[in-house]
Amino acid sequence: MTIVCGRRQLRRPGAVVTCVENHDGRGKGRCDMAQATKSTKEFGDKGFLRRLTLATAWGEGLDGFDLGVLSVALVPLSKQLGISPVWAGLIGASSLIGLFFGAPIGGFLTDRFGRKQLFLIDICLFVVFGVLQAFVAEAWQLFVVRLLLGVAIGAEYSIGSSMLSEFVPACGRGRRVSYMLVFWYGGYLVSVAAAYGLLEGLGWSWRATLAISAIPALVVLGLRIGMPESPRWLMLHGRTDDARAIIDRYLGGEEHLAEADYGSDTKNEAGWRQLFARGMRSRTFFVSTFYICVVTPYFAIFTFAPTVFESLKLNEMAGTIFANGIAFIGAIAGMLTIELIGRRKQLIGPFWVMAVALLVLGLWTGAPPMALVGAFAVFAFFNALTGNLTAVYPIEVFPTDVRATGVGIVNAFSRIGAAAGTFLLPIGIEAIGLPWCMVTGAAMCVIGAVVSQLLAPETTGKSLSHTSALAPLSPEIVST
Repeated sequence: MTIVCGRRQLRRPGAVVTCVENHDGRGKGRCDMAQATKSTKEFGDKGFLRRLTLATAWGEGLDGFDLGVLSVALVPLSKQLGISPVWAGLIGASSLIGLFFGAPIGGFLTDRFGRKQLFLIDICLFVVFGVLQAFVAEAWQLFVVRLLLGVAIGAEYSIGSSMLSEFVPACGRGRRVSYMLVFWYGGYLVSVAAAYGLLEGLGWSWRATLAISAIPALVVLGLRIGMPESPRWLMLHGRTDDARAIIDRYLGGEEHLAEADYGSDTKNEAGWRQLFARGMRSRTFFVSTFYICVVTPYFAIFTFAPTVFESLKLNEMAGTIFANGIAFIGAIAGMLTIELIGRRKQLIGPFWVMAVALLVLGLWTGAPPMALVGAFAVFAFFNALTGNLTAVYPIEVFPTDVRATGVGIVNAFSRIGAAAGTFLLPIGIEAIGLPWCMVTGAAMCVIGAVVSQLLAPETTGKSLSHTSALAPLSPEIVST
């Protein structure tokens, strides 16, 4: 019996799913289903894959957790330190600025020295800088600490997604990588609720509240100790025996080796410059542009969510938790549907929906509060649903030798927009008012939709070797 990756089909318990592709880069993307025993070689050590997925997804969740805490603590710390809207914007954008530097640097180091060591070192840095937030006394000190924290966060984006994607099979890769965004939104939601509880319920200081991000980071550190190196990276660097040992121990041996098509990976001496060379620069442009258009409105609106809800004359605490709860549900929905409907459909349609929702928020003067809450919820849901692809697309369209670097560069580009939006929103609310800020966000969503319609490839069900090849990728899932 055969099923097609990206189409809704029933799967019998105990079946093996094997991705089959042709060799022109436009693979069939189909999954062959056959009866098998409960323990299958294709998936290797399932416990290991679950641990790796958790260690990676929770690592990205730390970013959401940290930003969620800041979105709540920003109001009391601004009052206590007596800072201006400009300083509030700089502190809100500080970790995003740090990410701009940390993502490409971390990506370059990861491609150069391997995934394993950086996977561990980075989380240690997160713990250190998270704790340091408890000891700041002035606005500039908090800015510097959060800037360094952002560097660690940026490196995490490059390291984690590359590490996870190079271990998991093609069928289901999008779902597993999407866990990273589910944990991001989940971390944001949990941290917002926790921050309100600690600040307003228990009377904690904003310094202690910010520093709690080090606690989940310690858990992630424990999960990452003892992780092996990526076999795809090892093979690319000529360490075939080491790679085969890891494949045999964790991934199922010969069956995984055949499915993953490691032999198609090649090393380009141009290094990171190939990301801007002919044939690859359109992919770099596409991923960077759609990424910017997804995260800029999100970061701007959600970092200052209490201020936004106050401007809309809504209960800021209840509204912030509600909106983030909707976003978390949207991320889960995206994870569950990404292999069923394919990457393109999950990207293009939601952009248009988000544009309409932001126009409602910006242009419907005198709208009842429930209508505004509904529009905000629609934006949050579809932004999160599409947000999964900010983790999935970059690791699929860039080749192994510069995968982490490519992820780092597009993350850096996206955070230029996110940092600018976060910095400019409080200034924009004072200068032109919230409605026109929402209209600007809607315009960005339209740009994202148009660019994605023109350039987004369909990568569902195809091996990394084929999705990252320079041969053109088909714009649809092909079935037999």
